[in-house]
Amino acid sequence: MTQIDCFISTVSPYVYLAGTRLEDIASRNGATVRYIPVDPAALFARTGGLMLKDRHESRKAYRLQELRRWSVKTGLKLNPQPMFWPVNPAPSAYAVIAAIKAGGGDLAGLIHGFGVALWAKERDIADPDVIADILATYGYDPKIADRYMLAAAETYMANLEEAVAQGAFGLPFYIVGEEKFWGQDRLDDLDLHLQGRL
Repeated sequence: MTQIDCFISTVSPYVYLAGTRLEDIASRNGATVRYIPVDPAALFARTGGLMLKDRHESRKAYRLQELRRWSVKTGLKLNPQPMFWPVNPAPSAYAVIAAIKAGGGDLAGLIHGFGVALWAKERDIADPDVIADILATYGYDPKIADRYMLAAAETYMANLEEAVAQGAFGLPFYIVGEEKFWGQDRLDDLDLHLQGRL
């Protein structure tokens, strides 16, 4: 069975705007998805990218236009300047890693749920109570983030090394074998590739 390696960050607006489309694409094409949470700042630093605060004003302005357009296209509410932003990505990433280790629950829903909380509901996804609530909402024990914290931190660092080694440089980033697709706006191309048409 084909595996899609999906490098993500729970704080990325583009991961949020991808929704759960990847799961639909994988299901249609008989593929599996492996979610790999990565620290965006560390990934950008290792691969030549810039964090938002360090980008030129023209890039910042274009980003706001793109977020607005994709919010309309996907039907997903998005506040481009949410109350809790920037936010530490590590706590929610650890929760996703813990959920992967624990199994069960709705993993794609959980990842999307963090995006909804941050970008549409003005919630602080670094807050332990918010994390516990989101975990419970998607069928996970709300205490797994605490239980797996040390292992999750180690995995988070290892994930960064894997992302760099595989050639990922932005988020979301999808890899199928040697084929790479950067951004939620490449999901249609990924779909065509899995169909053998691209």
